Amino acid sequence: MKLAIIKPPLPFGWAPIAPPILEYLAALTRKADPYIEIELINTSATPEAIDRLQCDLASISILTPTAVPGYRIAEKLRARGIKVVFGGMHASAMPEEAKQHGDAVVVGEAESVWPQVLQDFRAGRLKPFYHGEHIPLDDMPTPLYGLLKGKEQFRVVSTSRGCPYNCTFCSVKPFMGAEIRFRPIEHVVRDVAAIPEKMYINGDENIWWEGFEQRAIDMFTALKGSGKKWMGFGSLRPVLSPAGSRMLNAARECGMLTAWVGWEAISDDSLKAYKATGKVGVDRERAIKTLKDHGIDVSIFYMLGSREDTLDDFKRSVELCDRLGVSMHPSLVVPYPGTELAKQYEPYMYKDLGWEYYTGAFALFDHPDPAMTAEVREELFHKTFLELLSLPRIFRHMFRIPLAGFPHAHIISLMSQLPIRKGVKIAYEEWKKKRGEVREKRSRETR
Repeated sequence: MKLAIIKPPLPFGWAPIAPPILEYLAALTRKADPYIEIELINTSATPEAIDRLQCDLASISILTPTAVPGYRIAEKLRARGIKVVFGGMHASAMPEEAKQHGDAVVVGEAESVWPQVLQDFRAGRLKPFYHGEHIPLDDMPTPLYGLLKGKEQFRVVSTSRGCPYNCTFCSVKPFMGAEIRFRPIEHVVRDVAAIPEKMYINGDENIWWEGFEQRAIDMFTALKGSGKKWMGFGSLRPVLSPAGSRMLNAARECGMLTAWVGWEAISDDSLKAYKATGKVGVDRERAIKTLKDHGIDVSIFYMLGSREDTLDDFKRSVELCDRLGVSMHPSLVVPYPGTELAKQYEPYMYKDLGWEYYTGAFALFDHPDPAMTAEVREELFHKTFLELLSLPRIFRHMFRIPLAGFPHAHIISLMSQLPIRKGVKIAYEEWKKKRGEVREKRSRETR
């Protein structure tokens, strides 16, 4: 039996990051049945691999912006007699839809059901749906880092799952649950040691949690001997906790270069509407300064164009970038299926826009301000993002990165921002070509 594990292409190019689901699901497969032949395909890097693929079963993991290309891949494979199992956040939020394009759907996390999926396939009795449970993370295998044959240069490590915050836009909590489940620290150390490269990414929703700062300190201390550099996603609130300084020192000493943090919204009104104040804390700017004072570079992620946002928020975000000396990565608001935001925005959504428009580059809903038309928001988004990614700003930011991270943090800054700049340019050109078509789709809503 041969299994292919496939990640559909990202919308606007790709970064040299190995999609973690590929190598991790390969490890789960090897653990369940060591005799299964496995092929991993990251279609962002090797799109031609699908045309020559020969296998018995294909597992396709889809996010909302990759759902449409994922369905197209499934159609090609099923036409050749290959069975298809869907998984991932979008398939879990929209299982009936995913089932229309595949033979089975894994809803939720795979660990508790994947061995059964493989057994059922071998026996010729695949069920339409498999519902994974939230189980302890005490027995997760080390990803199979040697199987991916592309040009990926960064691996992703997982140390916890779940999120207790109530941000309306987030799909992590519906998928992984409200309880924070931690992996044993020795297992994290084992997985980091197995990574062949000298730098990696901590792919957790949050690398440090309020109330669990000591756990983060213990993990960072245990990783100090790895000799590897890393980046991760962290919320701002724990940074200013009583243990925050010790935690940041431990993170820096074990090789942390960059913190990618959620600023979430420019306006306070949008932040409150998102119910994100509990995550970001009471003084976001002081938290950013604290990170930088501890020698950690900062990249900020935030959304523009919500129903509470104004035209001025686009300009204010550029001013914030210059004032804080950070790199900033905006997106237009995406009400992902299964989230509270999707329910709130449902009356205002442009329903003729399919999942291929859920990329963060298209306005997906009506705005109460007549001046904030969909096209205005989209044009402002692209121009704002390209201004933030102008070459003078990229290089100016490099000189503001703490010297403690030299040269790795400076190289990473370039390696992350330049591909994104290229992707945004591609997205802008595609938008200009599509805006007439998109305008027509939206106009149907008012006919």
